[in-house]
Amino acid sequence: MGAGGHNRPLFARREKSYDFYTCIILIFPLGVKPNFMDILSRLKSAARILIKGDPKKKNRNPIPAITAEEVAEIKQFFPREKFFIFGHARSGTTLLMRLVRLHPEVYCNYQAHFFTRQPLLKSLVNTPDAEEWLTRKSNRWNQGRDLSPLVLRAAADVILERDAARAGKMIVGDKSPSSTIHGQAVRDMHAVYPDAKLVYIVRDGRDVLISERFRNFVEESKFLSAEDKRIIEDLRKDQTQFTNGTRSIFTETFIRRVAKGWVANLTETEDEARRLFGESYFGMRYEDLLSTPFDEMTKLWKFLGAKKINKSLAKDIQTEMSSNPDEEWQAQRNGDISSFLPKGQAGNWGRLFTARDKAVFKEIAGEMLVKWNCEKDLNW
Repeated sequence: MGAGGHNRPLFARREKSYDFYTCIILIFPLGVKPNFMDILSRLKSAARILIKGDPKKKNRNPIPAITAEEVAEIKQFFPREKFFIFGHARSGTTLLMRLVRLHPEVYCNYQAHFFTRQPLLKSLVNTPDAEEWLTRKSNRWNQGRDLSPLVLRAAADVILERDAARAGKMIVGDKSPSSTIHGQAVRDMHAVYPDAKLVYIVRDGRDVLISERFRNFVEESKFLSAEDKRIIEDLRKDQTQFTNGTRSIFTETFIRRVAKGWVANLTETEDEARRLFGESYFGMRYEDLLSTPFDEMTKLWKFLGAKKINKSLAKDIQTEMSSNPDEEWQAQRNGDISSFLPKGQAGNWGRLFTARDKAVFKEIAGEMLVKWNCEKDLNW
C-alpha cells in the first residue's frame, strides 16, 4: 500500500501511467486499427522489456575496420612501426624471426597469433554483449561509433610495444605461422593494422611436408593413426627402406591434406596481401634465405624501414644460423627419430620421396612449385 492507503502502481518508477486506450495509441501508429491479438502480443512484449530488460542479441554485427583517423589517433600513444611475419607452419618463420631482430632498430617476438590461430584477437569484442557495451548511446566516449577496432588495436599495440620499448627499438613485429587460416588472417590483420607491413615466407612444399611429418613423429602427436605408428616403429628398426625409394614415410591421406593446405595458404595469403597491402607486402623464399642470407635480410630490413644496415650484421647472421634450437629440442624429445632428418635444410624431400609420393604431391601442388620457382616445370 502507498502513502494514504492508495495502491502503489505496478511500475512505480514511470513518470506517467497510461490507461488502456493510451497504450494502444502509443504502441500502434496513427491510422492503424489493431486487432485484439496484435494488442495482446505488443503489450506482452512491452511488459517483458519493462520487467526483464531488452532481449539479448544472439549475434553481433560485423566488427568495423579501424579508420585512418583512428590509426592516426592511436599512433600518438603507440608510435612504433609494426610488421607481421606470416607463413605456413614449418616454413622458416622462426629462423626469420631470429634473424630480423639482429638489427639494432628492429624487435620481433613470436606466437602472439593475433590473426592466425583461434581464439583470435577479435574474440575480445566478438560478442553481442561487447558490442552493446562499446556502442551504447549513453557512452559519451565512443562518439557514436563502435569502439571495437580501437580496443583491438590498443590491446595488440601494448603487447607489441612493451617489449620493444624495453629493447629500445622503434620497429616491432610478431611472427605467427598458420596452416589453417589463410586469406582470412590477412583480412583480419588489415582491419586492425592497415598501416602495418606484412612479410610472408614460403618454403618448398615438399620440405614442408617432410618437416611437418617428422614433427608429428617426434612429438608423438595424438592425431597419429595406427598406420602412422607402424611407420614410426619400422623407421626405428630399419631406416634404409625409407631412403632407397622402396618405402614411404607418408600415408597418402597425409600428403593430400598437407599439400592442399600448403597450396591454399600460398594462394590466399599472397592474393589478399597484394590486394590489401600493395607495396607494404614483402614475399620471400626460405631457400633464398639459406643461400644468400645477408642479401635477403638486407632487402627485408630496408623494406621495414631500418635506416642503417652495417656489414658486420653478416657475421651475426651466420652465427645465428649455425644454431638450431628446434633441432636441439627434438633431439631431447625423441632423438632416434629426429636424427634421421637434418633440420633446416633445403631439398630433404629428394632422398625421401618415393615415386608415388612425387605423383600425389605433383597432382595437387605441382603448379605452385613452379610459380614459386621451386621447380622449372613438372618434370621432376
